[in-house]
Amino acid sequence: MYKKILAPLDGSDYSECVLEHVKDLAVGCQVKDVVILYVIEPVNPGMYEVSAKMIEDADRKGEEFGQKYLAGISARLAAEGLNVETALLKGRVSDSILDYAVKNGVDLIAMTTHGRSGISRWILGSVADKIVRSSKIPVLLVSPTEKN
Repeated sequence: MYKKILAPLDGSDYSECVLEHVKDLAVGCQVKDVVILYVIEPVNPGMYEVSAKMIEDADRKGEEFGQKYLAGISARLAAEGLNVETALLKGRVSDSILDYAVKNGVDLIAMTTHGRSGISRWILGSVADKIVRSSKIPVLLVSPTEKN
């Protein structure tokens, strides 16, 4: 049924809660490819007084973190026998996830919700909510669990 699963992660332990589900689906459904995606949201200079150098430094640090993070996750999953690809993008998170999924033939987007509600959800928004409402591709949402 699924040939390519996309698992967008944000670097948090909570986002990684989806990985156990992705592994089970990949093995059980004989999924050919698992893609781990990390999106760097660009600094909005209109919100803060920042120099071009500060923006450049933030972008560089974001890329360095993303590459290292993806390499670690990829190695861990590959050691468990999964065929893993990684993608590092820069842009609005929800838009980047949806664009990648469509352009790369993804069959399922699997991600963890952060469980925000009330005013924090209103202020911060919900990437998962935007994905569910906009995706033409099936979406699996996993509620986060505490990691030890």
